[in-house]
Amino acid sequence: MQLGIFAKTFSGIGVDVVLNAAKASGYETVQFNMACVGSPSMPDDISSTQTLSIAEASRATGISIAAVSATYNLIHPDQKVRDDGMRRLGVMIRAARDMGTGLVTLCTGTRDPDDQWRHHPDNQNPQAWRDLLVEMGKAAVLAESFGVDLGVEPELANVVNSAISARRLIDEIGSSRIRIVLDPANLFDVVSEEERRAGVAAAVDLLGDRISMAHAKDRDGRGNFVAAGTGVIDFPHFVSCMRGIDFRGPLVTHGLSEVEAPKVAAFLKGVLAQ
Repeated sequence: MQLGIFAKTFSGIGVDVVLNAAKASGYETVQFNMACVGSPSMPDDISSTQTLSIAEASRATGISIAAVSATYNLIHPDQKVRDDGMRRLGVMIRAARDMGTGLVTLCTGTRDPDDQWRHHPDNQNPQAWRDLLVEMGKAAVLAESFGVDLGVEPELANVVNSAISARRLIDEIGSSRIRIVLDPANLFDVVSEEERRAGVAAAVDLLGDRISMAHAKDRDGRGNFVAAGTGVIDFPHFVSCMRGIDFRGPLVTHGLSEVEAPKVAAFLKGVLAQ
């Protein structure tokens, strides 16, 4: 596995700045975000000059681009908002290969109109699922056209909120371009250690044929997100499960501060070395 980090963890602006910061902190790869070059995360346009500079900086620093973030609310209650997000997603998909990556990460969304990461009771309404299928179908067509994969991450607050619903999405869309980003901290909030381990193992088993990236953040005993290695997630168990499916992709940490980055890198390197 390659050890990675969200590029926007680092406060500097400029692709060379953030990639060198990641390298200095002990990482091999990044999940890139266009905010790192001073633009919106999902801009109206990405120039060939920008994509070239990202790819060149990656080669120069030796820090690969594991994925690029393109998260917006895929099932926003306003269709106009969804349409604008899809247009910007198209921009990201078209640019991804030139940046040096074949994976674009998504957010399956929520009916909450103000926060794409906040749960809404209407997420479980059948119409929300139908809207997701329509929007994800459009995204899959774009991804297939440009040879790019789409990384879907089960999130408790989103419409795809479990390994089971992620598997359902894969099966109903029927595109090989739908891939999984698996974060063990997103599979539960407050449960027992036994339930955590069982849930992680079951998710890896159910989704293993589609996992393209693993994420590494943690939860404390009250269910709050914290930096990897400072909470209750059993990372050696998670890594063991991933090795059990012969996963060799990136393990990307986030949910940490820039100051915490070197310490988290050291912790995760220790886990990977076991």
